[in-house]
Amino acid sequence: MNARAIVLLSGGMDSVVSLYEAHRTHNVIATLSFDYQSKHNHREIPFARWHSDQLGVRHQIISLAFMGGLFASELLRSGGPIPDGHYEDMSMKKTVVPFRNGIMLSIAGGFAESVNAEVVTIGAHAGDHSIYPDCREEFIRAMGEALRLGTYAGVRIHFPFVSITKAEIVRLGQQRSVDFSRTWSCYKGGEVHCGACGACVERREAFMVAELFDPTEYLTISPIPPRARA
Repeated sequence: MNARAIVLLSGGMDSVVSLYEAHRTHNVIATLSFDYQSKHNHREIPFARWHSDQLGVRHQIISLAFMGGLFASELLRSGGPIPDGHYEDMSMKKTVVPFRNGIMLSIAGGFAESVNAEVVTIGAHAGDHSIYPDCREEFIRAMGEALRLGTYAGVRIHFPFVSITKAEIVRLGQQRSVDFSRTWSCYKGGEVHCGACGACVERREAFMVAELFDPTEYLTISPIPPRARA
């Protein structure tokens, strides 16, 4: 019997593809979206609900409103403007929400045990590692050990994308017939994707590298900026 799982589902590309993958390999009983007062939560979360509904899976929104008032990040509504440029630029550190994934995984572990789930799935991928410390493999493995030790059920974390690129996720999503037009990346949270912030640049680059059609509407499609030199 497939393990019972919950999926952290922001409504972005990575988490949506991870949902469809988990649905093939696990018994997904719920998805969790967190409203942490980011500038783009209101654009992402409806897509998370839509994909959950497509698969007949319970969708739960959890408020982390305290982050908006207590944490420092340009990604939050309380922060300053979102920087433009390549996703791996050092300027993108301004969008880090301190320990965000640690907090979300902790809550997910408690929720999982409460609904008799054994697995928590997160879609962190290799491209996140350079600027987000709580997306790195060593961190997620450590959190996995903490959840295992801290729950009667020995809840474990499943992180299938940690060693693959965004382009590979796009290819996998196409194989799973994921509707990428119903996902959101732009950190600015406008009516359409801006096309210039780090998250939009990463999204555009992923489709280009994957050599697949990008169904996203962008405000601008200026040339992809180069990656910052190490």
